[in-house]
Amino acid sequence: MIQTPYYLIDKASLLRNLQCIARIRQESGAKVLLALKCFATWSVFDLMREHMDGTTSSSLYEVRLGREKFGGETHAYSVAYADHEMDEVAAHADKIIFNSLGQLERHIGRTAGKPVGLRINPGISASNYDLADPSRPFSRLGEHDPARIAAAMDRIDGFMIHNNCENRDFGRFEAMLAQIEARYGELLHRANWVSLGGGIHFTAPGYPLSAFCARLKAFAQTYGVQVYLEPGEAAISDCASLEVTVLDTLHNGKPLAVVDASIEAHMLDLLIYRLQARVEPDTGPHRYMVYGKSCLAGDVFGEFSFEQALQVGSRISIRDAAGYTMVKKNWFNGLTMPAIAVRELDGSERLVRQFAYQDYVDSLS
Repeated sequence: MIQTPYYLIDKASLLRNLQCIARIRQESGAKVLLALKCFATWSVFDLMREHMDGTTSSSLYEVRLGREKFGGETHAYSVAYADHEMDEVAAHADKIIFNSLGQLERHIGRTAGKPVGLRINPGISASNYDLADPSRPFSRLGEHDPARIAAAMDRIDGFMIHNNCENRDFGRFEAMLAQIEARYGELLHRANWVSLGGGIHFTAPGYPLSAFCARLKAFAQTYGVQVYLEPGEAAISDCASLEVTVLDTLHNGKPLAVVDASIEAHMLDLLIYRLQARVEPDTGPHRYMVYGKSCLAGDVFGEFSFEQALQVGSRISIRDAAGYTMVKKNWFNGLTMPAIAVRELDGSERLVRQFAYQDYVDSLS
């Protein structure tokens, strides 16, 4: 048995998302790239590359990882490239997307003839969190003025428009896309490809895939472009868990349990966005507030119900632990980093990475 804590990636659950992606590719003609900023655990790229076209990145290291570990098309994007990064970015990328016209002008001479894209910020988004809203006031994420963009079209091959965030509402997606067309349609006609970014939860239960595919296909035909999607969470939603063990139980107004992992160190997005983790089935007469083991007072996974009373040694499986977890894990408090394991399609489990004291030491100086 693998020692907790560890992330367990279930390939059967992952495959369900990938089969949905395969349908979208077939019915819409869109190409689909994995957003490495959300999930970059390359031990399952063997399965993912069978159903996706490549990767998109947010940094030099991500674009290199995409090229070396995933293959297919490799799109490079960064909010800002440093001068010393550009030659290596160009060596690994198939397309290079700039965040601003200033960045484009500064670095276009070092793109090695690769197709160049520009990020457009349409000023609208589906984000319910100011922290994640690319269209928040004074946003630095992309160019917004059609006239300024038009003046540079002789150097621009395509566009990236990333304004969806956990958007499960097809109607909202379609309405925003119509607004983008109304404002930037003339520019879209002059592009060869358009990425509509990530954040569209087309793998959510009940999402109208047929209508979504038809809308993407119509968009591509109207403007004569290759459409790209850049899913992160949609590709890996609910395909992994964080397996933990109870280390202690207490009572302070209500039953408490402490586990051998930390929300601060191992599921940081839950803390950032003040969300509760998911435990299933979350039923039963025994209710506990489940704490992480760091010294942070607010290191709380959430409050859950269990069929049996928790005790030292009880195992808990925290759901939906793939997106923005392994890419954000950290060494806060010097806590043991969760290992990474994979449940294969035949049900067997294998340990693919374990972290030790030396990894902690090597992360410092």
